[in-house]
Formats: sequence, structure tokens, C-alpha cells
Amino acid sequence: MSHQTGIQANADLKKYFSKCRDGKIRALKVSIENEQLTLAKHYPVKGTFEQDFDKYIPTLIVEDLPCYILYRFDTTNSLGYEWLLLSWSPDEAPVRHKMLYASTKATLKQEFGSAHIKDEMHATSKDEVCLKGYKTHVSGVNAPAPLTDREEALRELQQSGQDPNYGTDSRQSTMGGIAFPITESAKQGIIDLQRGSYNYLQFKIDLEEEKICLSKAAVIGLTELPSQVPSDVARYHLYIFKHTHEGDHMESIVFIYSMPGYSCSIKERMMYSSCKGQFLEIIEKLGVVVDKRLEIDDGKELTEEYLYDEIHPKRNLHRPAFAKPKGPPNRGAKRITKTQTTQ
Repeated sequence: MSHQTGIQANADLKKYFSKCRDGKIRALKVSIENEQLTLAKHYPVKGTFEQDFDKYIPTLIVEDLPCYILYRFDTTNSLGYEWLLLSWSPDEAPVRHKMLYASTKATLKQEFGSAHIKDEMHATSKDEVCLKGYKTHVSGVNAPAPLTDREEALRELQQSGQDPNYGTDSRQSTMGGIAFPITESAKQGIIDLQRGSYNYLQFKIDLEEEKICLSKAAVIGLTELPSQVPSDVARYHLYIFKHTHEGDHMESIVFIYSMPGYSCSIKERMMYSSCKGQFLEIIEKLGVVVDKRLEIDDGKELTEEYLYDEIHPKRNLHRPAFAKPKGPPNRGAKRITKTQTTQ
């Protein structure tokens, strides 16, 4: 996928992004200079997330110049520390600058790694870029959306003990599987896979939260793929299998459902099996075309030969040619009809 503005991170910024993974950086400011994303300023971790917020963020703001600020949370996910992406775009800034930063944000997220970004915030005035302003942003995001009249009526029915979905239609809808939502990081990971940031994603089902989460995102070689499959829990995987077929270079996206036999609980086996179809629908709605779907119970199955044969099945070259069927027996001798000539 091409970048919207053509602007990319310079070499120094890319190097610093990798340094951010060690957990010692609290905040960094990124600006667009000479048509490149450039590191403008950074601060180390001193206190907690809240203690450092008002100490650092206001000093990174210039009233009439847009910028991006990446601010590290104290929380982590399976990939490392989580980050806040703050887009500063003051009302006083020229429209051209505001449009440039808005259209380059997707590139910044891709370069940094979208799966590391837990939250995003857009600010246009200085009273928003403080800890109080951030907490207001969080409460607004988490507030439930207002209910429509129909939703209000349904809620009243549910509270009164009546099930508005009872009947044949509800029974049919449950037959197709269970539809758990996916987290924002899982969605972003799928988008980043298309952009080329990763070639391997692993997903797990949070059985308590009833959500599908991203558990790993990486760039790996084919020889590393088998070791990514857990031997004691079920998982979903997406992998871009790069290979050559009949002289053409191909990149086939493979969806792998791994279930290690009966070492998993019955509930886990049922949930992964039931959610698989709905999860594949979500993946395809996000624009990912899955070339092959596989089910395995051991990562050792994922060899180059196995993947190649699954994507390009061998045809049986020794199948006998079509033979004309014999006529019915005892049909009698073939008749010869002579043409009569007149005298």
C-alpha cells in the first residue's frame, strides 16, 4: 500500500523507534521537516505515566505548528509497552500544514508499529494537552453511545425478563457460529499485514472478555513458522507465504487454525471452532484475501513442501485417457447397405 503523501521516516527516526522498545523513553516529538518524518525532541522515563504527563507534554507543544507526540503508557501487551499517539493540530496553523500532518499520520503509525499504539488523541487547543484533558478524552471514548428508540425498547424487554430474540430466527443465527468482536490492536495488525509491516500474525480468544486479541506480530522466516505454534493452547494465525510457482513470484496469505489435540479444554475447543468462520469474515471485510485455510494440530506440519502442495495441489498426470465405451454385447453383425441402381 502506497503512502498517502510519500513522506516517510528518515533513518535516524527509524533507528530511534527501535530504541523505544527498551522501555526507557517516555515521550518523543515527531515533526515533518524537508519532506521527512524527523525526531524533534524526546524525554526519558522519570516518574509514572501521570506524573510525567504534565511535566513533558506542554513543553513539546508549539502553538502554531502541528506535530505528533508518542507518549509511553506504563502498561504492556504481548508486544511490549503500549503508547499514546497525540496529534497536535492547532487552529492557528495553516490549513496546508494541518492537511499534511493529517494525511501522513497513517505512515507514522506504520513506521512505529500500529500494534504498539493503544490509544490516539487529537488536540487543537492547549487546555486539551494536559493530564486532565487526556482523562476527559478517555471518559468520552468509554462513554456508551446514546440508545435509539428501538434499542431502548429492547433493553426494557430484556430487563423485564423477556427475550426479544426468542424464536426460529434466533435459533438459526446461532447455528452459524459465535461472533466475538476483535480488539483494535488485532484490527490494526491485520491492516499492517497488508501494508507489509509484518508477515505473521497470531491471535487468541480471551475467553473471559469474549474478544479476539492479537497475541503476536512479527516478521519471520518460513523455518521459524513451526515454532510459533503453541503446543498447549489453540490459536489462529495469518502468514504470508512467499514462494515461486511456474516461474512467478507469489505471496499467498494462509490462515491457520491450530488446535493441539485434546490438551485444550472442551470450552476452548468449542470456542475456537465456533468463532473461526466469523473471524475469517472479519479478516476478509478488512481487505485481506485468504488464499488457503488450514487446520493443524502440530506446528511441525508447516513445512515449505506442505504449504506449497496445499496452495498448488498436484494434478494426477497418470490418469488414463477417456476411452470410448464398448457397445452392447450380442448386437449382431454389422449390416452393409448396398445402393440400388436402376436399369
